[in-house]
Amino acid sequence: MSSKYQVELISIQEKDALMREYGERLLYEERADIYGCCIKLLTDNKYIKERWEENFYPMSAYVRSHGRLIVTQENSERQRVLYDPLSKTAFLVNMDYYGWVKSIALSVAGDVLEDEHSINSVHGACVDLNGRGVCLIAPSGTGKTTHTYGLIRLKGVRVISDDWFYVRFMADQDVAFSSEKNFYIQADIAEIWGEYKKLVEKAEFDAKDRAIVDIRWIVGKGKIFPMTTLNTAILLKRDPEDSTVVRKLAPNEAVEYMKNVGFCNPHLLVTDSRKTQLREKFFQEFFSRLETYLVNTTPPPLDTHQAIKEILKVNQ
Repeated sequence: MSSKYQVELISIQEKDALMREYGERLLYEERADIYGCCIKLLTDNKYIKERWEENFYPMSAYVRSHGRLIVTQENSERQRVLYDPLSKTAFLVNMDYYGWVKSIALSVAGDVLEDEHSINSVHGACVDLNGRGVCLIAPSGTGKTTHTYGLIRLKGVRVISDDWFYVRFMADQDVAFSSEKNFYIQADIAEIWGEYKKLVEKAEFDAKDRAIVDIRWIVGKGKIFPMTTLNTAILLKRDPEDSTVVRKLAPNEAVEYMKNVGFCNPHLLVTDSRKTQLREKFFQEFFSRLETYLVNTTPPPLDTHQAIKEILKVNQ
C-alpha cells in the first residue's frame, strides 16, 4: 500500500459512466449519519461493509444521501480515488484499507457541510476536560493518537473524537461535534498506555494492525461525549532540530503552520484556490478564539505528554 493516494476530480458525466460500469456488482448498501449528513456506501466488499457498520452511526434508509462512496475491486493492483464534486460521489477502486475508506467518507461529509452549511471539519482529536474543550491537530506520525489516548485516561476527561471533528461558530465560540460512533485504533496503543491492554486483547486487528473498537469497554459510557466548546488548541510537530518543546502561537502563526502542512489533512478531496481560501478564513477565525500551542513531540512520549498536561494544568 502506498503512503498516500491521489484524488482525481471527475465530471458528473464521468461519474454516471462509472456508475453504469460498476452498478451491478455493488451488493451492499449502507447509510451513515455523519453529523447530520447521510453518506451512502455502495460496495462489493463485505469486510468494508461490516467495518462501516461498526464505525458509524446508522442513517435511516428513507433518508436520501448527501454524498456517496463506491468501494470496489478491479482486476489490477492500481489504487484509484475519483471524486465528482458536483454530486459529492467518490469512487475508491482497489482500496481495501478501511482507514482510508472512513477518512474519505468523513471528507465527503466535510465537503457537503463546508459548501452548503458553513460548517468546517478538522482532521484532529478533541476531548473535554472538566468543561473545557481541547483539540489536538497534527500531521500524521507526530503523536496525535498517542497523546489523545493518554488524555482520555485522565480524570475529568471525556472524548469527543480521536480523529476528525466538525466545528460551528456559535455565540462567538468554537463548538466541536463528534463524527464517529466507534474509533479506529492502532495495535501498539497499549505499549505506552497499559490501561488499554484489555481493549487491545478484545479487538480484531486487520493486516495494517488497526481495529475498530468501542472504547466504552474500558473507559465507560460516561467518557464519550457528543460535543464541547473549545478553549485550547494543541498543534503537534516532530522536529529534532528544534530544541523548543512548547511554544504559544498567535492566530496568524497557527494558520501559517496549518497551511504549511496541508491543513493537517491528507484526505481533502478538493484543494483548489476557492477551497483553500475557505479553509484559511475558517482557521483564522477558529484560532482567534483559542489559546494555541505548538508542541514538539521529538522527546520521549511520556515527557511530551507531561508537557501537554502542564499546558492544560492537569496534575494527574
